[in-house]
Amino acid sequence: MPRPATKDDLLTAANMGFAKLQGQLDAMPPAALEAEFAFDDRDRNVRDVLVHLYEWHRLLLEWIKSNTAGRPQPFLPAPYNWKTYGQMNVELRAKHQDTPLAAARTLVTESHAEVMRIIAGFSNEDLFTKRRFTWTGTSTLGSYCVSVTSSHYDWALKKIKRHRSTAGHP
Repeated sequence: MPRPATKDDLLTAANMGFAKLQGQLDAMPPAALEAEFAFDDRDRNVRDVLVHLYEWHRLLLEWIKSNTAGRPQPFLPAPYNWKTYGQMNVELRAKHQDTPLAAARTLVTESHAEVMRIIAGFSNEDLFTKRRFTWTGTSTLGSYCVSVTSSHYDWALKKIKRHRSTAGHP
């Protein structure tokens, strides 16, 4: 599917991607869901992938809520920027080492629903007109939403599928 360029396409792609991710997880035996990845990666298990998605949902939600309320805030929290966000991802993973898998699934499911609600509240023009909002810079709000939802779900699906194949659970 091409990168979404309309509100309807964004909502459809995000919901389809999330449903595919949930389907992959539902098809996995409990042992595979809890197992460490057999490949070297920043994220070491399914929980790490899910909390990564959850934390990026939170970034998007807080960024939108703050800026639409007139409180300017960059997308990435200080001290991070687009050159250093990899370290932020490492810290987000570390933050959730005591989060159980079931809680991670609940968190990401709830945050996905909240992201879908906030996206639905914007018009197509709000989402996909460049410079519609000063706080999105030269990008569109929709571009950020695509990156945090459907594109991120594709990333997570690839990682989960790789885990399934290396764990012997195709």
